[in-house]
Amino acid sequence: MHRQRPVAVIRAVSAAALFAGGVGAFAQVPEPAAASAPASAPPLAAQIVNMGGMTPDEIGPVIAEMGTLRTKTLVTAANGTVGVQVGTVVKHTHTYADEIQYVMSGTATVWLDNAPREVRAGDLVVIPRGVVHGTLTTSPDFKSMAIKLPPQRAGDTHKVP
Repeated sequence: MHRQRPVAVIRAVSAAALFAGGVGAFAQVPEPAAASAPASAPPLAAQIVNMGGMTPDEIGPVIAEMGTLRTKTLVTAANGTVGVQVGTVVKHTHTYADEIQYVMSGTATVWLDNAPREVRAGDLVVIPRGVVHGTLTTSPDFKSMAIKLPPQRAGDTHKVP
C-alpha cells in the first residue's frame, strides 16, 4: 500500500534541501553571473564574531551620504554577505540584491515599501530587491545584522526621495 506524505512535510524537506544546497530560502530568480561575488571569494573561516559587543566606532565610520549609517561586512561568500550596522539610513533601493535584516537590539522605524513600521530586537525584516527601505533609529542602541543575497554590487544603492 502506498502512503502519501503530508504536503507540509514535503515542502519542509524541499526547503531544507534547497537551503543546504546553497539556494537559500529567500532565493528568487537566479542572477546573471556578474551579480555574484567573484569566484575568488575567500573560503569561509570557522570563527565566532561578537556582533552584540561591537561599538559603533568598531563597526566603522559614518557614511554621511546615507544618513548616520555605520556598517561593517563580517562574512563574504560567493552567494551572499553578512554584516552589522547601526544608525539612520535614508530611503533607498537595491536593483540586484535582496536584503534581510535581523534587529539585534534597540528600536527603529523602518520604511518598508510604502509605509513606516516599528521594529525592535528580535524582528526580522525581509527586503526584496527593488523595495524602497530606510531606517530611522528611535533608540541609541539600535543594531542590526544585514544579509545581502547575492553580495551587493558597487553602485547598487539608489537613494529615493
